[in-house]
Amino acid sequence: MTQSPTEIESEQPADALTTALAQFDTAAERLNLDEGIRAVLRSPKRELSVSLPVEMDDGSINVFNGYRVQHSVSRGPAKGGIRFHPSVTLDEVKALAMWMTWKTAVVNIPYGGAKGGVIVNPKVLSAGELENLSRRYASEISIIIGEKEDIPAPDMGTNGQVMAWIMDTISMHHGHTVPGIVTGKPVSVGGTVGRIKATGRGLCYLVQEVANENGIELKGATVAVQGAGNVGSVAAMLLRESGARVVAISDSSGGLHNDQGLEIEEVLKQRKEGALVSEMSGGDRISNEDLLTLPVDFLIPAALEGQLHKNNASSVQARYIVEGANGPTTPGADSIFEENGILVIPDILANAGGVVVSYFEWVQGLQFYFWDEAEVNQKLHTILVRAYREVLAEAKERGSSLREAAMTLSVSRVVEATEIRGIYP
Repeated sequence: MTQSPTEIESEQPADALTTALAQFDTAAERLNLDEGIRAVLRSPKRELSVSLPVEMDDGSINVFNGYRVQHSVSRGPAKGGIRFHPSVTLDEVKALAMWMTWKTAVVNIPYGGAKGGVIVNPKVLSAGELENLSRRYASEISIIIGEKEDIPAPDMGTNGQVMAWIMDTISMHHGHTVPGIVTGKPVSVGGTVGRIKATGRGLCYLVQEVANENGIELKGATVAVQGAGNVGSVAAMLLRESGARVVAISDSSGGLHNDQGLEIEEVLKQRKEGALVSEMSGGDRISNEDLLTLPVDFLIPAALEGQLHKNNASSVQARYIVEGANGPTTPGADSIFEENGILVIPDILANAGGVVVSYFEWVQGLQFYFWDEAEVNQKLHTILVRAYREVLAEAKERGSSLREAAMTLSVSRVVEATEIRGIYP
């Protein structure tokens, strides 16, 4: 779970699109990009807004609003999740689509970036209403998605079941099964083993790599995780298994803190059963804001955008920030972290495990040939560690932060593909 929109309003001085564009503009300046190319990459290739009439269980009809944005397809088909959340806006979806372009480029897989969203609280829908909404949304965006055009995946508020409904809807349109139309599907309908834990596992791999790079003994290292959803919970569990001491974790209600380390398995078991983290035993209650300022080795923000900003960045005491969420750090906070010697592993690298394994699922689906989980995890580790080392080398060469290095590396790859392909008249 993540914080509700009202809970984060005062913590988010910069919206997601402003942050995304500021990050791109910094990279464009460093690369001395031509103004025309800048204009191309500042704007999405395509934006689709849809109205979704859905019949509810009581027979009434509600109309929901949704979006699908494709930022770039210069390096391959567009790729990006679908978010069901009350705070979804077109600008947020545009920002997330842009970040997906950079994310796929920094790990060097042949995709562009896209994102989708529907303004809805899925928790208040019945299973039947959620299915009706998912299928209607799939039908409306079917005009621009395809297994070689734009491949959606789960994001906040969606899951493998929603992807299965979308795949089935598009398959009915085609008259045959189209497994490559989405990723993040259940294994029984063409998904891949390892996908559910991929983003959290990728975070764990990068924490391990950062620890090795900086001479930190991971056993006993302290970790705080904001967000106990799929990403945060998996990262917390795997880091605990690696010997780290997870001292805090939170959901939308607040968090639990214990300097001696939480019994993370029990916390996640209770949360799966519906308990709120802040009401559990085993530690002291802590707010989401205070969790971000704990004196820990590794801070993993895995909630919504804009959680670390200029108003709280000076209070952050973590040695390393590994971004599990998309856009959790504003440019103002980045500057403060750099001044204070806090190393930030940026989102487009740190949380790329999900899209990397989605790529594996897509490839397997196109071939109808599937790998075992050990092979999936090994390939994920290889790609993420290689990408981290490339970003680190870029940062050292340019004397820049890891975020700036990741952005210049990814933007340069997209620019190269755009220029080689040319501008279609």
